[in-house]
Amino acid sequence: MAYFTAKQIADQLTSEGTKINLRTVRYYTQIEIIPPLVTVGKKRVYTDLHLDYLRAILTLSHAGETLAAIRDKLDKCSRTEIRKIGNQMNLYLAENILNRETTKINEDVFVTLNTEIAASTKQKIVDAVSQIMKEDAKNEH
Repeated sequence: MAYFTAKQIADQLTSEGTKINLRTVRYYTQIEIIPPLVTVGKKRVYTDLHLDYLRAILTLSHAGETLAAIRDKLDKCSRTEIRKIGNQMNLYLAENILNRETTKINEDVFVTLNTEIAASTKQKIVDAVSQIMKEDAKNEH
């Protein structure tokens, strides 16, 4: 298990393209939106678990969730689910948003594609996914 200081956590997340500073990491620790720190020797340290939580918090906050809603959501999630949320963080980074276009297929399905993909290819993908969703809907009834 790796151990980190608050500064190392902030630096790691910043290197991944997020806008988080040391003060925010400490604030999230203080309001206990992340699990309690681990004590190693006489020091309290962060672990990979804390990194997973912070990535998930940043992802959900970029998606428009409030800290209260994020706390409620993460309290109900397994570690695997928290990691899965955090792994989607790159979808919300500004430079990635500029290079992607999202199309809503239905309430459950969104397709996000790079803007450099040809329009005809995008349309084929959207049509194919739409067709699959229609077939699934017919099979459910």
